[in-house]
Amino acid sequence: MLHVVATPIGNLGDLTPRAREALAAADLVACEDTRRTWALFSALGLPRPEMLSYREGREESAGARIVAALQAGRAVALCSDGGYPGISDPGYRLVRRVAQAGLPFDVLPGASAVEVALVASGLPTSSYTFKGFPPRRPGALRRFFEEERAAAHTLVLFESPFRVGATLDAARAALGDREAAVCVELTKKHERVARGYLSALAAQFAGPVRGEVTIVVAGANPKFSRTDGAETPAEAAGATE
Repeated sequence: MLHVVATPIGNLGDLTPRAREALAAADLVACEDTRRTWALFSALGLPRPEMLSYREGREESAGARIVAALQAGRAVALCSDGGYPGISDPGYRLVRRVAQAGLPFDVLPGASAVEVALVASGLPTSSYTFKGFPPRRPGALRRFFEEERAAAHTLVLFESPFRVGATLDAARAALGDREAAVCVELTKKHERVARGYLSALAAQFAGPVRGEVTIVVAGANPKFSRTDGAETPAEAAGATE
């Protein structure tokens, strides 16, 4: 069987008992970065398994090896550097391939920066869209946000620590000055969540950020946007934790 294993996004205590059992019992571990996964095994006190690099650019060849291993009756665990395989990381092509081959697999739940950031943002959670990493080029980035202009759902995305300010500026230009949150190093020692309007957050994060970043932006609802640029009481107090 293929076990799709969600691994911690920061705090090792978030690894579930089921995930640990699957990793410990795997005959083959397919992972994004073998060095980082070996570090996880070492931290858990597990012996080093046979590992296979399953990353972007190698999904076809590595996928064929994984399917062959499953057909030979071997237990395979698939994991990424953190969170769920397939969520802005390689994985969905393998799951699709295994499903189409009629081979058994399961998904072991665990931590995900998407849900952690969504809840921590304080923005509506009943309907949201996750769009992964936005494009880098200004024109494509503008269109990326313009597609969401009329949508009422909350928007969640990942971003490089070097482009946070520019991305927040692009979001404000396309969507208006909406409430948002910038979540940095979620579940880690130096975790922080900054909440405010896009304009204020863009100024706050104009320089490089240290750590992994998840951005949450409110949907198209007047309740969560402003047009006069006036500072709110929360901003005046510094809506950051």
